[in-house]
Amino acid sequence: MDDIPLARRTLSPSLQRKRRTPVAVASASAALVLVAAVAYALRAPLLKRLAPVPVAGLSARLSSDGRLLGHFPYPEADDSQLISIGPGVALNAQAAEALRQMRRAADAEGVDLRVLSAFRSISLQKQIFFDVKSERNQSARERAQVSAPPGFSEHSTGYAVDFGDGRRPETHLSQSFDRTESFAWLERNANRFHFVLSFPKDNRQGVSYEPWHWRFEGSADALKTFDAAGRFSE
Repeated sequence: MDDIPLARRTLSPSLQRKRRTPVAVASASAALVLVAAVAYALRAPLLKRLAPVPVAGLSARLSSDGRLLGHFPYPEADDSQLISIGPGVALNAQAAEALRQMRRAADAEGVDLRVLSAFRSISLQKQIFFDVKSERNQSARERAQVSAPPGFSEHSTGYAVDFGDGRRPETHLSQSFDRTESFAWLERNANRFHFVLSFPKDNRQGVSYEPWHWRFEGSADALKTFDAAGRFSE
């Protein structure tokens, strides 16, 4: 965060010539101390609420902007907001309709755009994060480079989708996906359907490049949900 420049203060010549008595100086100092004490007492509860707190199961703390290991916190979508888009795969209803139209447009151009993953519950994300972390002997920070901690995944919102190319399954969930026809088509057309790449190369969140991971921002609720993350894309 940029340093806040200090303001330069000047006094008029007439005020500069005036001299304060010791009593006046002492009174002014006491008043300043009292004001500072009152201000701190009023701010203390707020500062306590804003202070980063530890997260169970992880030796890490929230950053000042609420992120955990680079990831912003997200709520879990309510079942009433989700619809099935395939066996065991669900998505927010508005995102699902936009996705349906997008896949139909891709298919018309001969592009085999596949959905590999969509909504994930926080419970499922917990398994994905901690179980794989243990299997691969990864630290929490290493694991967070490729998978969000539970409660911090865009997938839990019901707005995020992992895409693959049906003709290039070897590129699924790999950075080599960006060399497929499907990725090239998404780059040209995804914005028309309100889908944006969540973690581009060298993103400011510090999350690894994920060319397969896109999120829907085509509703007021979706825009509000991803407002903080969107500022890191500017």
